[in-house]
Amino acid sequence: MKRVCVFCGSSRGNVASFAVAAQALGEALAARDCELVFGGSHVGLMGVVADAVLAKGGNVTGVLPRFMADKELAHSRLTQLHLVDTMHERKQLMAELADGFIALPGGFGTLEEIFEAITWQQLHLHDCPCGLLNVDGYFDALLEFLRGSVAGGFVRPAHFDQLIVAATPAELLDRFAVYQPERAEKWISRKLI
Repeated sequence: MKRVCVFCGSSRGNVASFAVAAQALGEALAARDCELVFGGSHVGLMGVVADAVLAKGGNVTGVLPRFMADKELAHSRLTQLHLVDTMHERKQLMAELADGFIALPGGFGTLEEIFEAITWQQLHLHDCPCGLLNVDGYFDALLEFLRGSVAGGFVRPAHFDQLIVAATPAELLDRFAVYQPERAEKWISRKLI
């Protein structure tokens, strides 16, 4: 795995362990010679993970919409920064550049981005692993909701099982390294209904 896209908050959140985990993930990526692809900003957890990779000599590619760069949100020390016109272009380019997708704690944008990557995975638009770094149980309630979606017949068990969840960067990246894509189709057979 050469490049991992990390989605995370443009805020640091209210819990110190979120920034600690972002830094640890950045250091782990650099130690594995894995390039970071991210949203291109210097603020929040985005800045923490990028700074951690850079501090360890790793490569960081940012993808930032111009309207955010105009607000002086662009990280100034990246290996490469792509400026794009729209949020849709941002996500598309990040997806094209990545070999895997990780969500750290974050808000609506983080959730929307990782769910789009997960959706594209289940539709076989990519064969990349998708994972949650579940810092101090941040994603526990979300995972419970998703189990309810499985029980309700909206998410196939095989697709839910493809989501890699780990409490530490090392465990998450180890599981990414041995990931095998599931070939189950999204649509449930009418025989099951």
